[in-house]
Amino acid sequence: MARLTGARPVAARRWGWTTAAFPLLLLLTVQAAQKADLSGDATAATINHSLTLLQRLQELLQNGNGSDSVLRVRTAASDEAKVFHTHQLLLSLQSEVFESLLHNQSVITLHEPPETAALFEKFIRYLYCGGVSILLHQAIPMHQLASKYRVWGLQRGVADYMKTHLASESSQGHVVGWYHYAVRIGDAALQESCLQFLAWNLSAVLGSAEWGSVSVELLLLLLERSDLVLHSELELYTAVEGWLSRRQPEGPVAERVLRAIRYPMIAPSQLFRLQTQSVVLARHYGAVQDLLFQAFQFHAASPLHFAKYFDVNCSMFLPRNYLAPSWGSQWVINNPARDDRSTSFQTQLGPSSHDAGKRVTWNVLFSPRWLPVSLRPVYSDSASGAVQPVRIEDGRPRLVITPAMSSPDFAGVSFQKTVLVGVRQQGRVLVKHAYSFHQSSDEAADFLAHADLQKRTSEYLIDNSLHLHIIIKPVYHSLIKVKK
Repeated sequence: MARLTGARPVAARRWGWTTAAFPLLLLLTVQAAQKADLSGDATAATINHSLTLLQRLQELLQNGNGSDSVLRVRTAASDEAKVFHTHQLLLSLQSEVFESLLHNQSVITLHEPPETAALFEKFIRYLYCGGVSILLHQAIPMHQLASKYRVWGLQRGVADYMKTHLASESSQGHVVGWYHYAVRIGDAALQESCLQFLAWNLSAVLGSAEWGSVSVELLLLLLERSDLVLHSELELYTAVEGWLSRRQPEGPVAERVLRAIRYPMIAPSQLFRLQTQSVVLARHYGAVQDLLFQAFQFHAASPLHFAKYFDVNCSMFLPRNYLAPSWGSQWVINNPARDDRSTSFQTQLGPSSHDAGKRVTWNVLFSPRWLPVSLRPVYSDSASGAVQPVRIEDGRPRLVITPAMSSPDFAGVSFQKTVLVGVRQQGRVLVKHAYSFHQSSDEAADFLAHADLQKRTSEYLIDNSLHLHIIIKPVYHSLIKVKK
């Protein structure tokens, strides 16, 4: 294969006016004319035949008219090569790699794996017409082609496609594979987008075919997070147990995974059942015995007494975003742009069994058009004292969550509030955003700050309703520290 390096010459200087160059230059001329200033002449008009020109460019590739270069694409799995009769100028304008390859030769052989070879015709068509349609399973090989031949516009376009199609439904799943690919190529933005989607929609992933393809590194990253959205910690343990049974990692890896489970968030009755029935736990019991014993102590003692001897300000005692009823409540607000709404619900005081029978009542107020201080009406200095006009759309949604009671039981406990916003994407209801309140605040300052609830077509609405899930996460504090 020819070398891919070398200085990039100017294509126009090399080839001058050719039959291949003329349609492209004409297209650029048409686009420039559309943007030109017509100086207010009432008789001026734009004649646009750019679509016809694009069709002619596509015909150049299809029919090979005026071709001055040949690409032969081979794969290791086949003895036959796909042959493309192309035009050097068009390839070189889009790809500096092709410009270098075609510098001193007109016939080149390219070796591609089967998955990228299958899309090579689409890829070449993009170089001629600037557009391509792809499916979920084609995203990675198309991105690989764009990266290999340094077609930066297509590379960015495919990456954007992947970020906006994380919620698309596929039979085998795709987000886990896209995450692993993003790690391999070093695309931090795509990697973070995939990781955030997996964290906020973990319950959907746990029950899918792609859960088994999660790497050790990805699993450990997920288990470190406190923003995982799932029904309960027991659901997470069950999924992790299944992953360990299928993957059979080495002992130290399995122990790291099991020690990342937050056992104090699992009820004692469920912990007893795991100890007697879980094959995985029995195999690695020695590695987590201290954590299980600590979890039982946590449930047996009062939180204040437990906090005297153990550091409860660590992740092991911090709840994740659990969807079980004892941790919060769903709230569907019909026609949320209409007026203020309110609701109330109860949660368990804390994850400790000592607090199992204690409930906290929460009041929630939703306002669709709350005005910040900077936009509220004020009187002017004029003699008329006119009030500055304020448009309704200047306001933004507001959500206030407050306890309806106070109790001595609250000592040593603060409440972290999280609001999940569900949206329908590709026929599925998924979490679009999670708003976390500061522990000292009753509301999130940026709640739905960029959502337009006035439009029925708003991406934040499902059938003109706002779907929220409010989660209350009790956080214990170490008030007194005593040496053991």
